[in-house]
Amino acid sequence: MKHTPTIRAELDRYLQQEGMSLTQFGHIAGMNRGIVSAIVTGNKSMSVNQLDLITEAMGLPEGHFYDLFVENYIVDHPPNMRRIEPFLYRCAELDKLDVIRRVVGAIMDNLLYSPKLFEIAEELLSQGRNAAALLLYEGVAEAEKYQHSERLAVCQYRIFTIQIGDDQSRNIRAAAVFEAFVERLDESDQLDALKDLANVYRSLRKWDKVDEMARKMRAKAEIQYSMKHEQRSRERDESVNKLSRPLFVYISYADLLCASACEAKGDYQQALQYTYAYADLGWVKETTDEATQHWIGLFQNWAECNIYVNTLLSGEISVLPDYVEYIAASKVDNEMVTKLLNLILAANRYQLDVNDILKRFEMIIDSFVQQSSSDMYTKQVIPEQYARLSYELAYYHLHRGTYDDGFKYLMYSMVSYHTLNNESFYINCIGQFEHFRTHAVPKTIQKFSKFIEKVWLDNVKENGTANHCG
Repeated sequence: MKHTPTIRAELDRYLQQEGMSLTQFGHIAGMNRGIVSAIVTGNKSMSVNQLDLITEAMGLPEGHFYDLFVENYIVDHPPNMRRIEPFLYRCAELDKLDVIRRVVGAIMDNLLYSPKLFEIAEELLSQGRNAAALLLYEGVAEAEKYQHSERLAVCQYRIFTIQIGDDQSRNIRAAAVFEAFVERLDESDQLDALKDLANVYRSLRKWDKVDEMARKMRAKAEIQYSMKHEQRSRERDESVNKLSRPLFVYISYADLLCASACEAKGDYQQALQYTYAYADLGWVKETTDEATQHWIGLFQNWAECNIYVNTLLSGEISVLPDYVEYIAASKVDNEMVTKLLNLILAANRYQLDVNDILKRFEMIIDSFVQQSSSDMYTKQVIPEQYARLSYELAYYHLHRGTYDDGFKYLMYSMVSYHTLNNESFYINCIGQFEHFRTHAVPKTIQKFSKFIEKVWLDNVKENGTANHCG
């Protein structure tokens, strides 16, 4: 039978090898002799702080004994949260994710520990230690999967927001799992959850799902808005204060989302009707506070832009000069990607010559970068739209014979869609390159081939090679 080594035995061996007394070691570690003696003799367990002092005094790297700590003091022992809680925080600091996973696995048979682990996960999330928090949320969610509790739903919401990233195929799976838990959330959390789901589906161009999430969000927000103004109560005010935006925003943002879905489907007249709806905010009762004025201004700005866009995309080319001046007068921010994307979409659809317009905005187009953000729209929709803008710019230039610019933007788009793991548009990029390959200079062909080879090698590394016969 194999015996599990102990930290106590490792320390005792170290003292003998170094010929060091308990008093001498205690002085180096900053611990009194009695505590060191009690640890060595096994009469006392130790805290993670004491373990760190011992590890440093032995000249070992931080966290060296953490796996043994789990074996010696957590596995097959009654869980002691006064010991486990600081240990989990320390593991998170040192990015010891495997150790956290073992601790969660060791104690989550007992649902009594779910509330504390959830509390620790929330604190880790607030510190930005998302990977560590994710392990705790997953542990609590797994333990409570049959409980139908609000805490389970919140865990799934947190898991969803942490998992959403560059990989769109992973994002769609995360959204599908989380969607089933939305109705179990607190009513105010439901609004933000539906908003986040809608924006993820928007980045995935799943327009039917965008429309579905938006309609659910509007219905719930309208009920809450009506109740807020019919029967004011401290409890309702606290619920509304939990929202990330003023309550009326969710009603109007639902119209904006429905408009974007209609626009993507080519129903520009219906998109305009939704746009007129969120432009008209005369019904909003809170008009004096700064946040309300901020959002009203945003909706009016978005409406002005999207009225131009839907009119232009429906074929009324006469608005193009006004739309260009509107873009030029806009401040350069994330919304500029969308404004320019709509411009080039119209140019490609109606075969417009916009060379002079593109030169006017060339520096802005080439300066776009994906900025980190906690907001689901900025984190998901904007990167997808930049990839799409690059694709449409490539299409425009290649079909007009300006091949250097065309291949430049095509490579931007292909790399972006590979990062996003959007297979459909990635293949479109490859197909477009092959269609115009004869116009590419050797340097461009070499760059393209190197990237394709890198993608292939990465795929082989991740998924392995096929089995060979013979």
